[in-house]
Amino acid sequence: MGMNYCSNCGEVLEIRVINDKEYKACSSCSFIHWGNYSVSVGALVIKDEKMLLVRRKDNPGKGKWTNPGGYIGQTELIEQSVIREVLEETGVTTKVKSIVMLGDYPGRVHNIYIGFLMEYLEGQPQPDEVEVDGAGFFSLEEMESMNVADMTRGLVRIAFDHQTIGLKLNPLPKTEFNGYTFFNV
Repeated sequence: MGMNYCSNCGEVLEIRVINDKEYKACSSCSFIHWGNYSVSVGALVIKDEKMLLVRRKDNPGKGKWTNPGGYIGQTELIEQSVIREVLEETGVTTKVKSIVMLGDYPGRVHNIYIGFLMEYLEGQPQPDEVEVDGAGFFSLEEMESMNVADMTRGLVRIAFDHQTIGLKLNPLPKTEFNGYTFFNV
C-alpha cells in the first residue's frame, strides 16, 4: 500500500518528476514523499572476550541468537536508541564506542542498519521476556553450537576484528551542529 495523501496537509498526492525520477508530491504544500525508510541499530557488546547475545522470542528470527538492537525512535538520537535497546532487551548498561558497520537494504521499505561497538558498563543479562527469551555473554567457541543468525555471526567477526577502529562519536557539542550528532574517523 502506497502513500496517497500528504502527511502535512492531507491533500491528494500527485506524481512529480524530480531529477528524472517519479515521486509523489503535494500540489498544495512543499511535501515530497521520498520513499519508505527504516533505520535500525545493533549493539556489539564485548565483556571478557564474550559477546552479548539475545534469543528472539518472536519472528522475524524466532529462536535465533542475535545481537541486541531495534528501531530508532522518531525523537531519539541514534546513539540513545542503541543504548536504550540494549537496556530494554537485556538490562545491561552500555556506552557507544564506535560505528563498525553500516548496512543498506533497499526494497519496498529501504532499511538502513547501523552496527555499534559498545562499551559494557554494568548489569547481568536478563531477557525482557517481551522481545527476547534468552540473554547472555557467549564466547566464539560457545557460539559455534548455537543457533546464531547469519548476520550476527558476521557482526561478531567485525566486532572482534575491529575493536580499535571505526567511526567514533565526535566530542564536539551538538549545539555546534544544530542538534546533529556526527561520527567521524
